[in-house]
Order: sequence, then structure tokens, then C-alpha cells
Amino acid sequence: MGQNKILLVFLVFFFGLIASGQSARIKGVILDVNNQAVANVNVTCQGKGTQSNANGFYALTVPANQKLTVVFSHISLKKSTISVTLKPDEDYEFNLVMNDKDEQMGEVVITVNNKKRVQGVTVIEPELIRKIPGANAGVENILKSLPGVNSNNELSTQYAVRGGNYDENLVYVNEIEVYRPFLIRSGQQEGLSFTNTDLVQNVDFSAGGFQSKYGDKLSSVLDITYRNPTQFGAVAEASFLGASVAVDAVSENGKWSTVNGIRYRNNSLLVDSQETQTNYTPVFADFQTNVNFKPSDKWEFSFLGNLSSNDYKYQPLTRQTNFGTIDDPMALLIYYEGQEKDKYTTVFGAVKSTYTASKNATYKLIASAYHTQEQEYFDILAQYRLGEVDSNFGSENFGDVAFTRGIGSQLNHARNDLDALIINTELKGIHNWKKNQFEWGAKFTRESIRDRVIEWEVIDSAGFSINPPIKFLPKNDQPYSPYTGPLVPYQNVRATNFVDINRFSGYLQWSRKGYIGNNEIWMNAGVRSQNWTVSGDNITSSTQITFSPRAQFSLKPNWDMDMFFRLSGGLYHQPPSYRELRDANGVVQPDVKAQQSIHIVLSNDYSFKIWNRPFKMVSEVYYKTLSDVNTYTLDNVRIRYVANNNAKAYAQGFDFRLNGEFVPGTESWFSFGYLKTEENSDNRGYISRPTDQRLKFALLFQDYMPKIPSIKLYLNLVYNTGLPGGSPSYSDPYLYQSRLNDYRRADVGFFKVLIDEQNPSDRKWLQPFKELAIGLEIFNLFDNQNAITNTWVRDVYSKNQYAIPNYMTTRVFNVKVNMRF
Repeated sequence: MGQNKILLVFLVFFFGLIASGQSARIKGVILDVNNQAVANVNVTCQGKGTQSNANGFYALTVPANQKLTVVFSHISLKKSTISVTLKPDEDYEFNLVMNDKDEQMGEVVITVNNKKRVQGVTVIEPELIRKIPGANAGVENILKSLPGVNSNNELSTQYAVRGGNYDENLVYVNEIEVYRPFLIRSGQQEGLSFTNTDLVQNVDFSAGGFQSKYGDKLSSVLDITYRNPTQFGAVAEASFLGASVAVDAVSENGKWSTVNGIRYRNNSLLVDSQETQTNYTPVFADFQTNVNFKPSDKWEFSFLGNLSSNDYKYQPLTRQTNFGTIDDPMALLIYYEGQEKDKYTTVFGAVKSTYTASKNATYKLIASAYHTQEQEYFDILAQYRLGEVDSNFGSENFGDVAFTRGIGSQLNHARNDLDALIINTELKGIHNWKKNQFEWGAKFTRESIRDRVIEWEVIDSAGFSINPPIKFLPKNDQPYSPYTGPLVPYQNVRATNFVDINRFSGYLQWSRKGYIGNNEIWMNAGVRSQNWTVSGDNITSSTQITFSPRAQFSLKPNWDMDMFFRLSGGLYHQPPSYRELRDANGVVQPDVKAQQSIHIVLSNDYSFKIWNRPFKMVSEVYYKTLSDVNTYTLDNVRIRYVANNNAKAYAQGFDFRLNGEFVPGTESWFSFGYLKTEENSDNRGYISRPTDQRLKFALLFQDYMPKIPSIKLYLNLVYNTGLPGGSPSYSDPYLYQSRLNDYRRADVGFFKVLIDEQNPSDRKWLQPFKELAIGLEIFNLFDNQNAITNTWVRDVYSKNQYAIPNYMTTRVFNVKVNMRF
């Protein structure tokens, strides 16, 4: 009987291989004449069929080595038919534009011409973004599962790419650069990312070697496009972390359309899981709208607006952190007084006009304004005890502090206010001439910053004030000898800055597709330039200029294997933002130069089939050499720059990602990244940079129960080796090179789909819904203790300092409901 089963399995596998060798797959995205996704298009061929989803995507398996007719039909659009002949195991992409006027027929010769693929851009499906669980679910949550993208803070949406920091990433929405608040210090203060995933249609990401048309930053580009709806629709979501609602609307004549979203978030569920017991009452809310108007085939206008309010109130009460070893267990007990009140209010508006002069010429005019008002007020007194823990299992006081080694207190004070207005005006053009494409742009930016920073910290140990380590003061040998020097705060930052920055930037680039023999090639070359002037009260005006040439070359050999090679790079500059101009003492240094980096990226993109399902393997080797580096220290998500361009650095590494349908009908991937980045300040030697994350593993996995496909599983797993972050943020990094422990996190979601297009229902109460799903999410599934920084406590008797980890969130359960109408 056992042999028969083995033979049966072998035969099934053998005939499966034969069957897979005689089939091919055609897939793509279906758009209307307004370049918007069309859902529910019936795609049929020889009695087999499928439908396009909400993003216009379809995939259909068809016989190979036959001339086939594929039919595309929709209830409100004209039918389209194409004739194709595909080879066995081929996986071709055909993107179709359907209209409501003429029926389209023709014979199509399908070629590999995926523009984003040759540009080295990673495309992320919006539907995947909405499904994958995470403490901060959204676009950034998915990015952190990609190779080369790192973050050790689940409360933050910030991310570092290939050795860069949080300020080195470009983010665009509808071709408009977006900004984040300046004063935010910790992830739990962020609340909401700018990007509203309920409004998203396309997400493109590049981790390096990007084109000249993108702006002046050193690390990455995130390019997001919001939806231009074609029919009424609504989506809603509710969970223990907040709620959101998004509504699509279209006018009767189809010329007006709008998509609007409201979000509310409360991080109490996550903050309450940390070791510090608090009274925490945050209110994070925003409203976004994207309005489109198309009066004719040549003109199109759009408005993108955002109003965001983050009201953060935090009153810590107590904390106990156990650390040490089994033989020498210790504990830190802290009792707090005081509170923190922060508020970040931002208003953003942008208008874009697109004029299609001809099929070969398009012009765009974009104007935007960003205004942020931020305040950060706190007075927090922390009184601590450092002691030995009773480790006797039979003791009534097991786990309590049995002997106190040290006592002390720490008082932190801040009265920080910032008002910033950033205005942009940009003109862009795209011209096609024969097989060439030319793109150009010119942009003016005005930044007006009004900033007051007052921060100080006083540390007391056993009744004796501790002097700062960075000041030249008389020796303090208390309590054994009296101290006669001045009493000064451990940290003291005071500054008032009124700064204006005018920036002129522009780019010109050329692209061409061609052939070398039977091999396809694609070339891109361009240059960016920026001129900026820093001025303000009590500031000597300073003007600088940069030029950044960049290029990309892609080759698709005429092989049976679907393989792509790409070489890209160039010179990248990052003219300093206001944050980079402000030094550790809060004083603006107008002569800070643009950091510059030379990128070299060599990539291989290989598409293939396993189990008759599509897979893709992308591997990249990169090297970046940096000069005029503006070194910094990192405390949670706050970056403090030295602002003197006194260093050089490098970053090198290897990224690998394998993605495909590990489970039929779902996309999953595995990522691996290796990174080494070091800096050399004032020729003191190379040391690890704050973002030197050597190894990274990530798994993003989707599954469903075979017999009950309406029950879905989503897993997001990340492992990062420890960052250099075990030292105080104000310390000399050459004296502290300790690392935090490895970051390990797994978030999982289980969802029951009550109704959708594949699971219709006859129940009356479900009729109003197009989709309804309820699920349970478990954040930090294995309850790993991940630290973001260390608190340094001094033992007055032994003169030792102890690094006590500041742990992130523990295991948290969340219930979520998704609705679509």
C-alpha cells in the first residue's frame, strides 16, 4: 500500500511537470483612458477565465504553442481582443487600456518592456500593504521587510536604507515631496505616517542608484501615487489602535473625482505594554483629500491636501527593569514626577496641473506649501534606586530589591517651539522623440524656520550633582573629597534661530531603449543641480551649489532564461536641511556643506517558475563612498548633527530578495541583507556608524486554509543584528562602540473573510458590503525583549556605570475589522 502511494505521488508530480511545461501565463494591469485601474474586467480564453481585481490586476493561465484569442470585456467599456502565441512556461505581461468608444482588436507581439523593472524600482501592491500586520501598519511597515531597509523601532515609521539615516530618504506623493515634523524625539510620539494607505494606488521604491529626476537625498526614494477613482466606493477599518474611513466619489460627467480619508490613532495599547507605567492620552488624527478635475483630454488639474494634529500627553509613573546575570541579578526602580505635553500641527496643500500638448510632449506645473507648528514641553523628575534582586526562589521577597547599591535622581526640562513654512514651485516636462525620451524640471523652494530650543538635564547621584563629561571642570571625587567647582547642568542646550533658506534646483535626463544584436538594452543618463542660500538673524549669509551626474544601464540578454542585468550609480548630494544645519548646541551653522556620495549598484533580476507559479529573485551588490559627512548621534528617532562636515565614510553590502507565489494566488517573499558602514572623523580612524546593521533577515508570508480559503494568515517576521546604540547620545562615539542586542520581531494576523468577490453571501445583513473581514493580530508573537537605547545609571560606591536597556513593546493582541462598500 505504501509503495502504491509513493507511485501515485510520483505520477502526479511527473504529469504535473508535463502539464506545466505546456502552459504559459499572461498577466497585467487594465486601465481606462484616464489611466485609472479598472476592476471586474472579465478575461477569457478557450473557456477559462478570470477577473481583474480592485487594482486592475489580472493573471490567466493559457495553453502554450497555440495561437490564442484573449477577450477582455466589461459592463461599461468596449470589448477588447488580442491574439497571442506563447512559449511553454513563459510569463508575459500585457497592460491594456480600455475605452468606451471603439472596440479594440489586434494581434499583439508581447515583449519584455517593464519600465520599472529596468529602472531597479520595487513595486509594492497596495492591497498587500493593507493586509500585512504591524504595530505601525502601512507603507513603511512593508518597506522594513525589504533588504537594505532597517528599523529597530516598531513604534516609528522611520527607516534607514543602506547605511543612511532617517533624513536621507525622499518621499513623494503624486510627485510632490512631503515632509515630517522636526521635533519628534521618540517613535511613540509619531502617531500617523503622512501616507494614507486607504488612498494609495501605486507604491514604487528605490534603495539606491535612482535617476536624476528624483531629488537631492543620499539613500532612497519612495514614490507614491494616490487613487483617481472611477466610481463611488468606501472603505473603513477599526481596531484597538484606532479607526479610518476613506470615500471615493465621481461626478456624473466623469470630469470630477475625489478620494478622501480620515484617520484616528491611539498608541495606548502599545505604550501600556512597555515597562514604564504611564498615564498616556495621545490624540493622533488627520484628514486627507485628493481632488481631480479633467475638463478636456489635454488638461488635468488636481489638489492634494492634508491636515494633521498630533496631541501627545505623557505622564510616566513607575518603572522596573531587571538586568544582570543569574549569579548577579540587578534591578533599576524609577519613580517619576511631572509630565510631557507635545503638540505637532501640520497643514499641507498642493496643486498640480498637467497639460498634454501632444502624444510626444507633456508639461506639469506643481505648487505646494507645508506649514508646521510644533511645541515640546516637559518637566520630568526621575528618582531611581539601583539594587540587587532577591533571587532565592523560596523567599517571600523573590524578585524584589534586597539591597540598594545606589540612589539618585534626574531632572529633564524642555521648552521647545518651532514654526516652519516650506513653499515649493516646480515646472516639469517630458518629450518623446523617436526612441528617445527627455525629461527636465526646474524647482524653487523657500524655507522659513522660527525655532527656539531650551533643554537642560541635571543628574544627581546620592545627593551629589554630576558634572557633564564634555566640559573641562575641576575633578569631582565626591563623596570622598569636597567639590569646589561651579554647578552646571549635565546637558544644556539653549538657542533661538530665525532662518531662511532659498533653494533653486533642476534636472535634465535622457532615456533610450535599443538593441545590441538580439539583446535588449535600456539607457538613462542625467544631471541634477542645486543652489541654496542660508540667511537669517545673526547669521552670515552663505551660498553653495552642487552638480550630480547619474546614469543607469540595463541589459536583457536574448536567453531562454528571463534574466536582467543592471548597472547604476553616479554622484549624489544632500544639501543640508534645517535639522542638519543645527549643531548639538542648537546653533545654526550656515556654512555646512552638502554631504556627497558616489553610488555604484550592480543588480541581477531573474524571473522563473516553480510549481508552475511565477517567482522572481533579485540580488544587488552596492558600494557607496561618502565625503563631507555630517556626523550625528541617534537617540530613539531624534538625530543631532555635529554640523561641521569633518568626516568621510563608506557603506557596502549585498541585498537579496526571493518573492513569488509560495502559496497559489498570494505573494510572499524572503529577504536577506548584509551591510557594513563606517566613518572616519578628523582622521581618528574608522568606527561603525549609528546605522551599521550588519545582517538582516525578513519574511513576509501569506497563506490560507486550503479547505476554508476565507480564513487568511499574514506573517511579518524581521531579524536584525544589533546597532551601535548602547552609548549615551551626547557621548564621544570613539569611546563607546557597544551594540544593542539583536532585534527580533514577528507580527501575525488571522482574518476571516465574511464576504468579498470570491466569497459572496446571501445573508441580508452582509448585502451592503463588498468586503467584510474580521481578524486577530498578535504583535511581537514570541514576546522578544527588543531595546531601542540604554539608560546609564551610576553606582556611587563602585564608580561603575550600568547600561539598562530601554525595552520596546511586549506581546500585544489587537482586533481589527475591515469593511469595503
